[in-house]
Amino acid sequence: MAPGDMLDNTPFEFLLENTDIRLDLLFLMPGQAPPEIIPDHDVAIVAIGESDKNQPLLEQASSLLSSWPRPVLNQSRYVMRCARHTSYQLLNGLSGLQIPMTRRLRRELMSGQSFPFTIRPVDTHGGSGLEKIDSEVSLNAYLEHHFEAELYVSEYIDYRSKDGLFRKLRIVLIDGKPYLCHLAISDHWMVHYNSADMQSSLQNRDEEAEMMKNFDHDFAVHHGMVLKAIADRLALDYVVLDCGQTHDGHLLLFESDSRGWIHASDPVEIFPYKKAVMQKAFDAFRSMLLSRLMSTPSP
Repeated sequence: MAPGDMLDNTPFEFLLENTDIRLDLLFLMPGQAPPEIIPDHDVAIVAIGESDKNQPLLEQASSLLSSWPRPVLNQSRYVMRCARHTSYQLLNGLSGLQIPMTRRLRRELMSGQSFPFTIRPVDTHGGSGLEKIDSEVSLNAYLEHHFEAELYVSEYIDYRSKDGLFRKLRIVLIDGKPYLCHLAISDHWMVHYNSADMQSSLQNRDEEAEMMKNFDHDFAVHHGMVLKAIADRLALDYVVLDCGQTHDGHLLLFESDSRGWIHASDPVEIFPYKKAVMQKAFDAFRSMLLSRLMSTPSP
């Protein structure tokens, strides 16, 4: 782990709640040597998320774990692939996938972009600082209020469905296999589950429930080859994908992030269908830990 919060580390405690797995947290600190005493354990997993701030710690972890005596999941060098521009370069061109062209640019190089596009500061998540830019006027207005030296600029792809609503899925890849964690439906292009009209809309919840019921033999089959290709290229044992579908049926990938938050904390009385679905993902995570332990001999 790195010092910080859930934006800095993967909250694995949500996946291991009420299991027989004990989770110990080992922190690496900037500019300090690793702790001399390491808790005895069966499997290690890197929770440090990709960011400029965490880059030195990921490099330190990579060196530390290169000769680790136990199985290691989510190796640091693969976590670095989750940088928005890096994942675009890595995944662009996969058959069946559309991913917005994403570049990391200095603010003085922003002029002359093709509109519309989205812009956000580096190392931000949850929609913080994310805006859609339609003109030089809106770009200048954005830069007047954001002073970061570098920003991410991404192609804007209109992915609204025929009913005019935007749909975003959160899928977790565990040991390369996809599990649906939520479907968010909104009338705004920037879709987040908390801001989408899910709790108050029975129609939206019914659609999410139907998607979860049919995911394994519908969406996961239709996009099975490209999801496997993404898993192979990212090479992460646990990674969360935020995605949608294009008008022509391609998978549309917005983000891949090893620190993505999946949980079963939504109120059961409103979302009665989610608990069993999320338990499948939690069981898969536990099974992956045990399989790594069984397949690697102890030192």
